[in-house]
Amino acid sequence: MKIVAVEAIPYSIPYRKPLRFASGEVRAASHVLVRVTTDDGIVGAADAPPRPFTYGETQRGVVAVVEDLFAPQVIGRGLLEREAILEDLARTVGNPTAKAAIDMAIWDALGRTLEMPVTGLLGGYTDRMRVSHMLGFDEPAVMVSEGQRMRELHGISTFKVKVGRRPVALDTAVVRALREGLGPDVELYVDGNRGWTASEAAGAMAEMADLGLTLAEELCPADDVLSARWLGQQLDVPVVADESATTPAEVTRQLLSGAASAISIKTARTGFTGSQRVLHLCEGLGVEVVVGNQVDGQLGTACSVVLGAAHRRTSARAGELSNFLDMTDDLLTEPLRISGGELLVPTGHGIGVEVDPEKLARYRIDR
Repeated sequence: MKIVAVEAIPYSIPYRKPLRFASGEVRAASHVLVRVTTDDGIVGAADAPPRPFTYGETQRGVVAVVEDLFAPQVIGRGLLEREAILEDLARTVGNPTAKAAIDMAIWDALGRTLEMPVTGLLGGYTDRMRVSHMLGFDEPAVMVSEGQRMRELHGISTFKVKVGRRPVALDTAVVRALREGLGPDVELYVDGNRGWTASEAAGAMAEMADLGLTLAEELCPADDVLSARWLGQQLDVPVVADESATTPAEVTRQLLSGAASAISIKTARTGFTGSQRVLHLCEGLGVEVVVGNQVDGQLGTACSVVLGAAHRRTSARAGELSNFLDMTDDLLTEPLRISGGELLVPTGHGIGVEVDPEKLARYRIDR
């Protein structure tokens, strides 16, 4: 169970249409497949989706840090030495998705070695999660049409609406159109990606007070400490910290300051090990959590549902598990399928999915 090789393979798969939001846009899944191989010939894999506008990572940067810094620290370690491995990786500042992918690839290899599913090793609470779909910036009629299509084809009835534009009326009009077009039984919540000021956010939420929104995520910059705390005191829905709460220390700061009252957990940035730490902290403080989306492909989505379904608190709300539907293709041999508004946990060993070598050869960009 010793790790003998670590690979970082860059690839790119286009999206059918770009996903636009306040901090940037995504036109292609330009990710990095991270693989670890053991001396028994077991290969574990996970995905690193760089988001330079959020964490400063780029695709080339992820490959470089994995190959030049992390691989030498990981090779020779056993699959059960996660704490020592994470301690070594922590000596390098930042690079959250690269670290997370290594962590999850090690978990995948461990599950395959033990011939057990990772979701069972993590907790095994349930075998499925309800799905929330993210709706990016567009005209109201287009966003309503996408929501209707997702509900008709996949049974999805929970939607996260990207907001944070100026003028604010662009977004409040969209959310109102979605409520009118999708009906009262659909759950809607908003994500500003730090796009508004606190006063703009307070005004927008007041204008939408009659729409039954259930959450408000990262409406204003978290660095505006006093403004974020003031905004948290104004709103009567849980305020979700996402980009501002990427470590247990940041989670503690956001919650105890009053700037947030719920936390988004993303396996793409905290892996399985770090995500459990954040989850247990939230349980101790008695706050809600949401399984978030890093605009993941199917491998990243599989990791999210594996973690989310493993615990009661992460499976209580719909997880953001569907944006791979906007990709033109994917890497997996068997695609994930959303039915009745739910995504089942893959049933195989490890994470439970397999990367198709022919598709990887087609989309990798280092050869």
